[in-house]
Amino acid sequence: MSTQTIQLAAEVAAHLASSKSLHPTQQWLSAFMSTQKSMTPLPALTQTASFRLLSSDITTSLSSDASYCLPPDISDVNIKERRLQDSVVLQLLGIEDMSKSRWEQIEAIEALERGEGTKGREIIRVTNTEEEDDSGTNVSKGGGPHKLSLQDARGTKVFGIELNEIRGLGLGMSIGCKLVLKKAVVARGVILMEPASTTILGGKIDAWHKSWKENRKTELKAAIEASERSARSSS
Repeated sequence: MSTQTIQLAAEVAAHLASSKSLHPTQQWLSAFMSTQKSMTPLPALTQTASFRLLSSDITTSLSSDASYCLPPDISDVNIKERRLQDSVVLQLLGIEDMSKSRWEQIEAIEALERGEGTKGREIIRVTNTEEEDDSGTNVSKGGGPHKLSLQDARGTKVFGIELNEIRGLGLGMSIGCKLVLKKAVVARGVILMEPASTTILGGKIDAWHKSWKENRKTELKAAIEASERSARSSS
């Protein structure tokens, strides 16, 4: 890269870090800059870089430096309680509404596939003005608390539990969506998620999202059938 491009790349990286806690690898940043026109303004560059990072697998695009990732023993159930010291970017691998039965979860997924959401007990047609959060994610309102399966840039996986309602968090979230957790409490290997410690950046990995919806419904239906078989055999 030219000196000018190197300087511009540094400015893009600094903006991503300060505004969204995103720390791309040097390899990713170099590849990104090589696809951009030399006269592209900085705001346009940072916006494009942010969009591409939010649509990427962070295990390949973000730095795996320890200061940006979860502790290796994050899921240790023997540690009663601790607090994450820094901002950590995580991507969503799965989500479950713990207030809904298995059938209700299947119905909620299928409603979202039809472009519908919920408002209380009423099914409504989702529109951008009614149900789309700031990150561009259509989220099914109501329900909760939610249980999330999350992953950091190192590939470390952890569960998170929504303690208090978090705006933008729901079954309509896209798989691959990025979140920032700052000084969140971790209890017995589970992250306790609250509005003050959770920021939803948005984003989506299409292949992951499609696969999750298909597999999730299959898993829920299989669990229902297994439960019914068990109930018949015990009666």
